[in-house]
Amino acid sequence: MEYVTLFSFLLGFAFLAIISGRRNSRLPPGPFPFPIIGNLLHLSDKPNQSLATLAKRYGPLMTLKLGSKTTVVVSSPDIAKDFFQTHDHAFSSRSVPDSGRVVNHNKYSMVWLPVGDQWKRLRRISKERIFSEHCLDASELLRRKKVDQLIDHVNHCCTSEKAVNIGEIAFTTSLNVLSNLMFSMDMAQYESESSKEFKEAVWTVLEVAGKPNLADFFPILKPFDPQGLVRHGNVYGKKMLTIFDRIIDQRLQTRSSSSATTKTDVLDSLLNVSLNEESKFSRNDMRYLFYTLFVAGTDTTSSTLEWIMAELIKNPDKLKTARSEIIKLTKNNKKDIQEQDISQLTYLQAVIKETLRLHPPVPLLVPHQAIHDVEIQGFLVPKNTQILCNVWAMGRDPKVWSNPDSFIPERFLEVNIDYKGQDFQLIPFGSGRRICPGLNMAHRMLHIMLASLIQKFDWKLEGNMKAQDMDMNEKFGLTLQKNTPLKAIPLKL
Repeated sequence: MEYVTLFSFLLGFAFLAIISGRRNSRLPPGPFPFPIIGNLLHLSDKPNQSLATLAKRYGPLMTLKLGSKTTVVVSSPDIAKDFFQTHDHAFSSRSVPDSGRVVNHNKYSMVWLPVGDQWKRLRRISKERIFSEHCLDASELLRRKKVDQLIDHVNHCCTSEKAVNIGEIAFTTSLNVLSNLMFSMDMAQYESESSKEFKEAVWTVLEVAGKPNLADFFPILKPFDPQGLVRHGNVYGKKMLTIFDRIIDQRLQTRSSSSATTKTDVLDSLLNVSLNEESKFSRNDMRYLFYTLFVAGTDTTSSTLEWIMAELIKNPDKLKTARSEIIKLTKNNKKDIQEQDISQLTYLQAVIKETLRLHPPVPLLVPHQAIHDVEIQGFLVPKNTQILCNVWAMGRDPKVWSNPDSFIPERFLEVNIDYKGQDFQLIPFGSGRRICPGLNMAHRMLHIMLASLIQKFDWKLEGNMKAQDMDMNEKFGLTLQKNTPLKAIPLKL
């Protein structure tokens, strides 16, 4: 296990470590920390599961010492509400992992910036220019076109009886939706080497972000980058920024031509903002906004769709029910599903909610940090404490959900719960000030891609594998991946 391998080297850094003192009696309960390494040995290569097990013993508000970093873990909806609604501002800062230093992302990205003028400016621009309901409605035909191309590719695989890597095709589709929205161009093709450079860069940055890093547990090691993760990530992060620079330069050159046709994509809109003399939104802000959106907005969607398809293939009765609902709405398969149809597909919505409950894309959310000392339920959460919200554990808590480990979409037909950040039983996209700004776009993409894939095709596993034998184990990283990629053969209905 990668974590165990890393921890075996920790004693070699004893001269750099801060010896753990007595636990502050006002801190939430938790396992007693070892000197130097704290509670690191309590974690496995799946920390979401390790922390869920510890919470059963120490409670849903728990303190751990991860190396030299004091960490409070939240594992229940009620306590999450205290943190991210009642005391939202106090916990609105970020605990920045070492991977956040790749290409100085931590200095310019709304993911890592503290809540302040620059962060508010980037959030406002993202909302007004990209993720508002008006903008999303205006870009609906673009998404439909990209989903049609996805279906054309799957249809080709169906004809040749070729297995489809669900995660990969979802990633390509998500990437092209974003790149067309931003730049009016495809940045990836199905089964093509022509887009390999950009896809490889995105995947590598995500991989670096998901690896356990000694420097996160012992910040004194950050200048040394002991595992070389930041150096490796910088190589590919710079490639992404270089590609964005090239696209921006080409657009500026095109705009300078009097005969040029003005585009109506996000790049053109942001250039209008940045070229305004009174604007505080620079070209550099634009580059890092694109970087953030492509890193955060591709893998989360594709990994979630892969989990949904895996659960439906494993539960063919649920797949049949979801397909019947779609076919009934689209009049016996004569019409493609549209985004405006989503509100009428109550069972499909339930399928997606149930998958996000079992397989949240970011199982511990992006770490928060306390701006100042805060008292929560009689305990002290000190300033600069890292806050992890284990939404994976919350989704499998038998005190909240009946039969929590079973895939039962029907449970969401009986309750009015969504994932927009107000129902704390289900907050896979976070809540409060730091809620994912792309939530509404992810909502539309997941529903339209899933509906199209099951409306047109039935699915069987590669190699005649039985559904009950499918590997449903998790691989922890920046996002929660399937341990074994889902490969399935599409069958024409």
